[in-house]
Amino acid sequence: MKLWSLSGNSQKLDGGAMFGNAPKAMWERWAKVDADNRIDLACRALLASPLNGKTVLFETGIGAFFEPALRERYGVQESRHVLLESLRAAGFEHEDIDVVVLSHLHFDHAGGLLAAWEEGASPRLLFPNATFVVGAGHWRRAREPHPRDRASFIAGLPELLEASGRLQLVEGDHCPALGGSVRFHHSDGHTPGLLLAEIVGPETVDGQAHGGVVFCADLIPGRPWVHVPITMGYDRNAELLIDEKRAFLEDKLARNVHLFFTHDPGCALAQVVRDPRGRFGTAHEHPELHARAFAG
Repeated sequence: MKLWSLSGNSQKLDGGAMFGNAPKAMWERWAKVDADNRIDLACRALLASPLNGKTVLFETGIGAFFEPALRERYGVQESRHVLLESLRAAGFEHEDIDVVVLSHLHFDHAGGLLAAWEEGASPRLLFPNATFVVGAGHWRRAREPHPRDRASFIAGLPELLEASGRLQLVEGDHCPALGGSVRFHHSDGHTPGLLLAEIVGPETVDGQAHGGVVFCADLIPGRPWVHVPITMGYDRNAELLIDEKRAFLEDKLARNVHLFFTHDPGCALAQVVRDPRGRFGTAHEHPELHARAFAG
């Protein structure tokens, strides 16, 4: 099996919102800020093939579905559908994808499911041959969002996914489309039912898989958020997220599972480490993955 990190449309968002209650004097050491107090964010996807005999895409980024005014409001930097270009550069088309795993359905993670905006055209779902995997708990949230996060969802997307007849909802640790090759972790601190997909590693010790790769989604958007107290203003329950993150990192450190970041503009993959004070960090960082061999 090989792994690719695929760039999607990039984004700029307010640094204060991205770092929650951390003061700017702290977070501006980790991220460059522009005149509008915005920081650069990637919307990176992970491609694995063959995984359980399939070509699997983990997330689709923000895509290019926004009309120009909303594209400007949400800081999307490109008007074209960058993910499709990245897929093509890796030797794939969106029709080649067998499974799309979505950690959640916020627009910056699921917007790439849709074709690029065209004036007068209705939203159109891409990936015509893919099974769409979503956490069951989050699916319920997406169908009935809270006023606090309603703007984070794409109107009409749940209906398009349901109408495709290829939607698969996950309740437990595995799904039929991917079998035992992918293990799911569940989180509620950022949004109810967040799905964290771990590509199971090649080693098994005491019945536990070791050496895999986990898609951290918005539990840990990038390297600065590996520091346990750092959360986002977008998180629905920051205290719960901190508890979930600590347990998540303890597990990944113990099993040598590497972290894949979707929003970190400079790092796709890293190993989690812990210093003598007990603070988590990263090592062996990789800005990109190009057909990286994985023995899982």
